Amino acid sequence: MSLLVTGSIGIDTVKTPHGSADDVLGGTAVYFSFAARHFTSVRLVGVVGDDFPEKHRAILARREIDLAGLETRAGSKTFRWSGNYHGAMNEAETASVSLNVLAEAGPKVPAAFADSEFVFLANTHPVLQRELLSQLTSPKLTVCDTMNLWIDNERDELLKTLSMVDGIIINDAEARQLTGCINFVDVGEALLSLGPKFAVIKKGEHGALLVTADGPTAIPAFPTKMVIDPTGAGDSFAGGVLGYLAECGAHDTAALRRAIVRGTICSSFAIEGFSLDRVLQIGRADIDKRVREFTGMLRIE
Repeated sequence: MSLLVTGSIGIDTVKTPHGSADDVLGGTAVYFSFAARHFTSVRLVGVVGDDFPEKHRAILARREIDLAGLETRAGSKTFRWSGNYHGAMNEAETASVSLNVLAEAGPKVPAAFADSEFVFLANTHPVLQRELLSQLTSPKLTVCDTMNLWIDNERDELLKTLSMVDGIIINDAEARQLTGCINFVDVGEALLSLGPKFAVIKKGEHGALLVTADGPTAIPAFPTKMVIDPTGAGDSFAGGVLGYLAECGAHDTAALRRAIVRGTICSSFAIEGFSLDRVLQIGRADIDKRVREFTGMLRIE
């Protein structure tokens, strides 16, 4: 089924204990798309400035990603982010951020994308998330992400958005911040009370927790020694989840559990290189192989 994503497309500079990468392709919609494309074709809706490098555009164009919704805005500059990771690399330390084009009006959904059935609203202003939703005819599944900035400064708008979506994928700290709860089962149930039918709480190296009306499901992270750059791990996770759901055309609890396994595996590849370096090296067979290894680890007789 058709899968649409909207979110940031950016230029990143990242430093970790393993080295650095300057002016590389990044952004929430980018990492999502490169994970989701292994399961289904992706419709990308986003905006960049006229300074967006052609080499980055070429990377996007040569994959199963429909760029009809990619707007290049004359006179504007592309979103830029610079960050550092230290120690266990659990959280990025932002060195600089320039919203640039992201501080302007949101992109428009092309008419050909209006019938999109599965939709992921990557982290952006909740009003812009609703504006995009309003341009779609009859989506079957809508899922959003958010961040502490909107929780702190745009809570009422965020709550309006949450009342309109079917699911939320959010990291652990922000889920606690949004709900005021500590225990993650309580957190998940509180998120459902805001409108979504399911909540996925990302817990980094500790895996993810799915909460639905059927109860909680805990899934660990895939164990890997190759943690080079965590940037984009959460969006790669979301891409694997939504990509798989769109492929199978279902979003019941059983499908969500299987989807989280795929998201976990996509995330495990993303952290093994800077930017998209590792992601560009793998194919569906690599994901399926690691899924088999992972589910084998989880099988307890």
